[in-house]
Amino acid sequence: MSVHDDLTSVQRTLDDLLRSVARLEQQLGAGLEVRRVRTDADHLRESVALLRESVQGTAAAQRPALVTISDTPYDISLWTDTDDEGLGARDRHAP
Repeated sequence: MSVHDDLTSVQRTLDDLLRSVARLEQQLGAGLEVRRVRTDADHLRESVALLRESVQGTAAAQRPALVTISDTPYDISLWTDTDDEGLGARDRHAP
């Protein structure tokens, strides 16, 4: 699994947890124990959101920047009066 898939799985599981805590809160009332569980679940949700943002930021930083290459022909003067690499000058013979 990729990191994105794992984070999505964690998010789904956390959503299920939050729904279960809400049902417990309705059944048991908003006692101290239920509030602590609700607060812990909310902190988990915030932590997963921060983790997702940091992973996306890291992935964007690792992606190489795109370089646009023009389709227009190059200036032919770039290739005049130059030596061919590895072949020597045009008017001289190789040894």
